[in-house]
Amino acid sequence: MSKPTVSDRLGPWSVILEPSQNINRQNCHRTVPMQVLSLAPSRTCTLSMCSALEILGYQNPYHFSSIFQNVLDCDIWIPALKAKFERNEKVGRETFDKVLGHCSAVTDAPCIVFWEELIDAYPEAKIVLVERDEEKWLRSCEGLTDGTFNPLLVYIFRYTDPFWLGKIIRTGLLWTGVFFGTNESQKAVMSNAREAYRRHYRGVREKVPKERILEYRLGSGWDPLCRFLEREAPEGVEFPHFNEAKTLELAFGALGQRALMHFLGNVGVVGVAALIGYAAVRYLV
Repeated sequence: MSKPTVSDRLGPWSVILEPSQNINRQNCHRTVPMQVLSLAPSRTCTLSMCSALEILGYQNPYHFSSIFQNVLDCDIWIPALKAKFERNEKVGRETFDKVLGHCSAVTDAPCIVFWEELIDAYPEAKIVLVERDEEKWLRSCEGLTDGTFNPLLVYIFRYTDPFWLGKIIRTGLLWTGVFFGTNESQKAVMSNAREAYRRHYRGVREKVPKERILEYRLGSGWDPLCRFLEREAPEGVEFPHFNEAKTLELAFGALGQRALMHFLGNVGVVGVAALIGYAAVRYLV
């Protein structure tokens, strides 16, 4: 048996290794109906649910990993997240139809911090809510915030690679601020984590009528999801399951490597420009 490649081990996060599509969605609009809002926070098997929705035929289910496919999405997410985090303003359907107009389902951050706006914007969409054991989620969340506040990413590559990783990090820090009420530090975030988790589930449950929501239990397979969504369960296909902690760890490693390559490329361009400038001055003088 051949050894798994880096791409194999990254699973859906392998998009980190691919060039960005560079699609400017500022003038885009909705092309497919929004049908499913999976509103559980990050670290609740969002990657598995995203993959399951894709298998069931939903077009382009959105996940934070989708941003790596098209980093220009950050140009829409960043102002929307700043409006919510810094000014407590709500975001309207027009914004969602731009950045999510090609998607018939959403999962994960940054979408889930706009849970209330998305529910109002798409009243016809069905809601899926996956809840994980609180203590397990808190432990997993520590791993997520470990990567979010990695000093190398936040204080170096964020600025040496402003047009790719810089935008992604800003998006990550802003959604963290909205969900946890702070993005000051990992310690501050984890201090708020338990209450943020409870507040999120409480808010969704209070807003959504019971007939519109599926409380999905991890490990329950296709049946409850397919019954709720009125879709045929795929024959011979296991419900997706990714080791999200391990996959995310690999993803942060790949992220750092790509950012380093961008940094070296930028340094190379600056170095060549400096040499040309130096040679030109020498020649002219």
